[in-house]
Amino acid sequence: MSAKIAKTIARQKEKIAEGNFYEAHQQLRVITSRYLKATDYPSACDVLFNGSLLLLRAGQGGSGGDLALMLVNDVYIKGEWTCDDPNKKRLVEILQAFPKDEPTRKRFISEAVSWSSRFGDLERGDPDIHHEAGKLYAEEGEAYDAERHLILGTVHSPRILASLHYTWYQLDAPHLAPIYASRSVLPYLIVGNLASANSALSTFTSHLTSHNPHLLAMSQPIESAKSGTSLRIFPSIPLLNFLSLVVLAAQKGDAGLFRQLAKFYAPHIKEMEGLWTDALAQIGEIWFGIKIPRQGGNPLFDMMGSMLFGGGGQGGAAKGSGSGSTPRSGTPKLTAGSTAKKEAEKPPTMDLD
Repeated sequence: MSAKIAKTIARQKEKIAEGNFYEAHQQLRVITSRYLKATDYPSACDVLFNGSLLLLRAGQGGSGGDLALMLVNDVYIKGEWTCDDPNKKRLVEILQAFPKDEPTRKRFISEAVSWSSRFGDLERGDPDIHHEAGKLYAEEGEAYDAERHLILGTVHSPRILASLHYTWYQLDAPHLAPIYASRSVLPYLIVGNLASANSALSTFTSHLTSHNPHLLAMSQPIESAKSGTSLRIFPSIPLLNFLSLVVLAAQKGDAGLFRQLAKFYAPHIKEMEGLWTDALAQIGEIWFGIKIPRQGGNPLFDMMGSMLFGGGGQGGAAKGSGSGSTPRSGTPKLTAGSTAKKEAEKPPTMDLD
């Protein structure tokens, strides 16, 4: 930052400290406009970055958010700035400074992801930005918004997402554990991220067994010394076993095992009223080469929208805390006790090697 800009920021900091928020906001916009007119993007960046932080930290979400959006659209995008670590770091710092209920924050996240998509390596947006946004939503209990971003996040995202799903699950019926586990496991498989699917399932199962030690005591470990593969079968939770075995089948690339699992667990999957149908079809094609009919649109994200977000009907209304009924857009309407009372079945004998 130049000495001239440092003086500008210092003056506006004084105005903000005195409560002259509107004046500071307008002056920062005017100064930035001069730099933008001269295509001096680095100077405009310094003014917008520091100015937005000052206003956001003073609780001025609207004014600070306005400058933050200018930074993304008028500097990062118009200046065609690459999606590298220093540029991402600024956006993350601004994101963390937003007041929780500031409406501009969601637009800022959307614009930041869009920029990273255009000037980064991945069309779906930068994983670090998705992770930071998803982590923030998870901390606030905004389950649907957290899912949207953590599914496309980093190696650290699955643990956060699976922990959020377990917290959400605790507000619901005990026999619905596989439904909540699937909300991370299946989408991770659909975006081709086997490691994250494994991590999410392991995290969710760890929470489940630590809170219910009897499940661990009743479970049956299956291990292979040859491949180093190990998993645990829960006789009373067949669909959780199904998820574990689907992940195993994907790891092995074994289409025969996948078909065998689909057939064996068909009665349990049928009770889901179609919730997993599209997801499993996508997984069959992506991991096992089982072709499915193509229709209009993007089937991967159409499926994710249907499964994760319930077609957008409830937006980000779900909270990770509270009482009463749990908003479960996209979760099945099971007959009371229908899954809990099912007689425990063992999965077919399978070679883990």
